[in-house]
Amino acid sequence: MHNAPFHPPYAIHMKQRFLNTIFVSCCITLAIGFTACNDDNYYFKTEKTDYSNSPNANKNDTTGNADLARLEFPKVKGGRSIVVTYRTGDMYGINYSLEWDCDKKSQRWSCYQMYSGNSGGNVGRYDTQTNGYPQDPNIPSADRFQFDPYWGSGYDHGHICPSADRQYSYEANMQTFYISNMQPQRNIFNAGVWADMEGQLRKKWNTNKFRDRLYVAKGGTIDNTMQTLGTTSSGLIIPRYFFMAILCEYDNGQYKALGFWIEHKNSDQSRDLSQYVVNIDRLEELTGIDFFCNLPDEIEDKVESTSRSQVLKDWDF
Repeated sequence: MHNAPFHPPYAIHMKQRFLNTIFVSCCITLAIGFTACNDDNYYFKTEKTDYSNSPNANKNDTTGNADLARLEFPKVKGGRSIVVTYRTGDMYGINYSLEWDCDKKSQRWSCYQMYSGNSGGNVGRYDTQTNGYPQDPNIPSADRFQFDPYWGSGYDHGHICPSADRQYSYEANMQTFYISNMQPQRNIFNAGVWADMEGQLRKKWNTNKFRDRLYVAKGGTIDNTMQTLGTTSSGLIIPRYFFMAILCEYDNGQYKALGFWIEHKNSDQSRDLSQYVVNIDRLEELTGIDFFCNLPDEIEDKVESTSRSQVLKDWDF
């Protein structure tokens, strides 16, 4: 609980923008000579099959934004939505991305990658007791709340890209505390079954034994009023359901995928996570979001239509 909304000091914003400018400039320079600036930003990694010319009817239009070709990205809705990508001034480059609905002043999803390089570390959690939750300088002020809408709402700042998944640097961790990376969650849900799901992803599946790389898209339902619980007094949309879509790349170019779909309740829920598992086809039906649209059609069709029983087996439930 915080005493007042937080507005990040101008110096912090300028430092972050300076670091981001340096990094983007480096990428442009390196791209001229080497095609990509680092392994994280180079979507089709050179040691694996290049699918860039494979048939793909539903991939994102990357005109003006090459990041949209990354595997973690769902299909972008467009219209009055914007995509924001957060970069750090280190070798890992992209931290996470999200799609922000400017009319609803809410995020549709956050997406990110997990692999050996950006996993681990223990820089500690950003101090919200002292600093509050920062406003996102990448979103126009007219398209977001001018204050912290979670304050006094009775709902937690529910991270979508979790702080605990970004412990390798202070900058990466701090960026996960932007209000734009939050959805309102009841504490019993946020600290209960949702935390269990995030813990399973981080501790069981984000290991070198299980994956080469994980591609994750998560969020709460905001598009369909039947899938919301209304709004807070400040107008913040409260999702009725939360979801995770997880794609695992393993064994040098093999893929498997899993979805979580769970109702947002103000009561304790079963910690048997298997009961919330769906395949990606079903998750797309439930959310109206096209996940992993940048996979070649043949691979996408296969991994997304895998039977629920096989998904449970593939993911060691």
